[in-house]
Formats: sequence, C-alpha cells, structure tokens
Amino acid sequence: MARKKKGRRISGWLILNKPYGMGSTQAVGKVKWLFQAQKAGHAGTLDPLATGMLPIALGEATKTVNYVMEGMKTYRFTVSWGVQTSTDDAEGKAINTSKNRPDRAAIENLLPDYTGEIEQLPPNFSALKVNGKRAYDLARSGEEVILNPREIYVERFELVEMPDENLAVFEVECSKGSYIRSFARDIGIDLGCLGHVSDLHRVDVAPFHSDEMIELDELIALEGKFDDLDQLLITPGAALADLPSIEFANDAANRIRLGNSVLVMGRDAPLYAEEICATQSGEVVAIGMIDKGMFQPKRVFNR
Repeated sequence: MARKKKGRRISGWLILNKPYGMGSTQAVGKVKWLFQAQKAGHAGTLDPLATGMLPIALGEATKTVNYVMEGMKTYRFTVSWGVQTSTDDAEGKAINTSKNRPDRAAIENLLPDYTGEIEQLPPNFSALKVNGKRAYDLARSGEEVILNPREIYVERFELVEMPDENLAVFEVECSKGSYIRSFARDIGIDLGCLGHVSDLHRVDVAPFHSDEMIELDELIALEGKFDDLDQLLITPGAALADLPSIEFANDAANRIRLGNSVLVMGRDAPLYAEEICATQSGEVVAIGMIDKGMFQPKRVFNR
C-alpha cells in the first residue's frame, strides 16, 4: 500500500523576495511549512548574502522547475573596487588589493566585451563538482580547484550608478549558469583595479517579474490562513509561457491525464510539434509532443 504523503495537495508558484542572510534551501523549507505543502522546490539558488527573486514551486509546479531554470535572469549588484577576495564577494578574505580606481568611461568602454556569447570561469567557491566533490568544499580545505570556463549569454550589461570612487552598481540580464561574482572578479582584473561583489539582488527570473514578488514577513503574517496564502500562488502553467499550447475539450483532456494519446482536432491543428502544452480551460494538463496529428503526453499534471 502506497504511503500517504503528509501535507496539503496545493500547487503553484510562490515568487519570494528572499531576505538577506537566508539560504535558498532554508527559504523553500519555510514556505513549504507555511503552506503545509506536500512538495516544494526552487528554480535557481541564491547565496545567503544575496536578496531578491527566488521562485518556489509547490506541488505540481515542481514539474515545471526546469523551464524556469532555463529562463533569463536579471541582477542588480554592487562591486567594491580595490579588493579581490577568495570568494569574489564580501564573505571571503582579501587575497589582493589595488589603489587604482576606474572612471565611468573606462567601465562603459569595457562592458561590450561582457555582452553576447562569452566564456566565463566560475568562482572556486561554487557548487560545481570536481571529481565528485563540491568546488567550495575543496577550496575551503585548501585544495587546488581547477574549473573550466563555460559559455554563457549576456543580453544586457549596464552601469547604473557610481555612488563614489570605490563603488559601482551594475544591472545584468544573463543566462543560466552565469556567476555574478565572476563578473565582478573579471571586470576588476580587466580594469586593473580588482573588485568583489558587495551587494547582490536578483530582480527577475523569466517568465516571472519583480512586481510578483512576495515578502517573507507577509507570508509569516498569514500563518495558518490557507485561503489567503493560496491567493498568492501563481498557476503552475505560468512557468510554461514560452511553450506553444493547444486547448482540448474535457473528454480529450481527461484521456490525456490518464496518459493516453489523443487526436488533435481542427482545421489548423498541427501535425507535428516537438514540445507543446495541452490545456483545458486555460489550465495546463500535460507537456508532450504532437506526432502525425496525435498529442502524446510526456508529463501529466494532476488536479
């Protein structure tokens, strides 16, 4: 007999404004507990010293996490010039210093080199694995960490402001796999002044937007008020906004939910689609493909 899962069968995305000092796993655990959800996950880790958007998936929304992980992300961050740290952020110890400071023209002339498809070397203090071990564990133990550069894509890289000669605030829109700490490290080296991230805020994670973020204090104030909490959730299908979709009537949708293939009806019905959503009254039923006019479900969403 299958073991019954504890918690409520609640599904949706909660777009949390993660507070400073809280790890992503801790934040997911807190949200899961507040909603008394059976299942929870998140789309893209934020370091404890970072703030901002942490999309948290509950229930059936966890089936769409990979689609959000692939989305473009926007960050606003501050670089402190003159000090390079072991972790490339304020948490590490200083390993090199410089008295040089860049002017606005030097920074803006450099930024085009950091847009488009570029190669980036991840920080030694990262969660990437080296011979089965986390890079940050090796770095903390004093072992040599050898990581390979990775190709990333940067849509936009802007200098927002320079509060004083020691600080510069940037905004960057970049792909999955980008490390903001690496941007600070590399730009500081290229400018001959060194630098590290001293403040980091994630503004957006596509397809979600900053105006959808909820404060943790707001959630805590609603503890036990499940009707109010549930109103804050975004439908699981919102994560699939970039996928094409096709609407099915009730009978066909019910067959899809049982894992059956169904004929796609209509004069303009596609004969083939590599990946497409099946919906019923706007609600996602399944992700699948269309081959020879038949929708074949690959991942079904329960009600």
